[in-house]
Amino acid sequence: MHESQQHFVAPADEVEVLATDRVVEAGTPTSIWGDAWRRLRRNPVFLVAVVLIVLVLLVVVWPSLFTSQDPKLCLGEFGMDGPRPGHPFGFDKQGCDVYARTIYGARASVSVGVGAAMLFLLVGGVLGALSGFYGGFLDTVVSRIAEIFYAIPMVLAAIVLLQLLRPTTVLTVILILVAFTWPQAARIARGAVIEAKNSEYVTAAKALGVSRLGTLVRHVLPNAAGPLIVVATLWLGVFIVTEATLSFLGVGLPPDIVAWGADIARAKYEIRTSPILFYPAAALAITVLSFILLGDAVRDALDPKERTR
Repeated sequence: MHESQQHFVAPADEVEVLATDRVVEAGTPTSIWGDAWRRLRRNPVFLVAVVLIVLVLLVVVWPSLFTSQDPKLCLGEFGMDGPRPGHPFGFDKQGCDVYARTIYGARASVSVGVGAAMLFLLVGGVLGALSGFYGGFLDTVVSRIAEIFYAIPMVLAAIVLLQLLRPTTVLTVILILVAFTWPQAARIARGAVIEAKNSEYVTAAKALGVSRLGTLVRHVLPNAAGPLIVVATLWLGVFIVTEATLSFLGVGLPPDIVAWGADIARAKYEIRTSPILFYPAAALAITVLSFILLGDAVRDALDPKERTR
């Protein structure tokens, strides 16, 4: 073989070192979260979801940017009138502006979803992390209580309790939804913490004299938070749909609060003659879809199998 045709093949370990050096020199993030963010920025599904969510949050925080009409002002003489300047969706049977109610209805529905998702993440995450990390009696108690709540249908329990706790508020709906769903977050947190606490960096932290609580907060939770964030994002959409379902059934938010579910219920009798039911239903569907897309994108970005492809 001629000298010019000889090729040098570096050992696998040297190739890995060279590749790592190139990554560090290029400034590319090498942590789990850094790599996940790099993947998310290149994911069109994530970008579409973020745009939709930002738009929804703008509607929730500043609805006056999108309409100057009062959603609670209903003029009977305009009942079931079609679109006109300043009222692009027309009027419902009571003479209320459908576009204004669709815009302002986002506030109650999304507030319930976001509030319930945050409390769901806090309560279930904390209980699951503590039971998974410390184990023993605490793990047994939390697991048995979670199993009890698993056996109770969320919607049925919410209907019964909301009938008893009249008048209802946004906070009441949030607390009831979280009361029957926190075991889902606890189960995810428990499994993630059990997996993380057996890692080498946790053993090293213990060897350095870090307390158990410090190890949990500083080392275990940051590396176990990924699955929790994903499941909370997905459940946020579920909470929004559940609130709309309860309001549709007349047991959710009170009538003086503008909400998508209540407006869908108000328009169900005119579905054959008017499209006004479509507008709050479409707003609900787009909002839920945006959070589901966000959860799917974050899940794919944090999936170890996806990162190794």
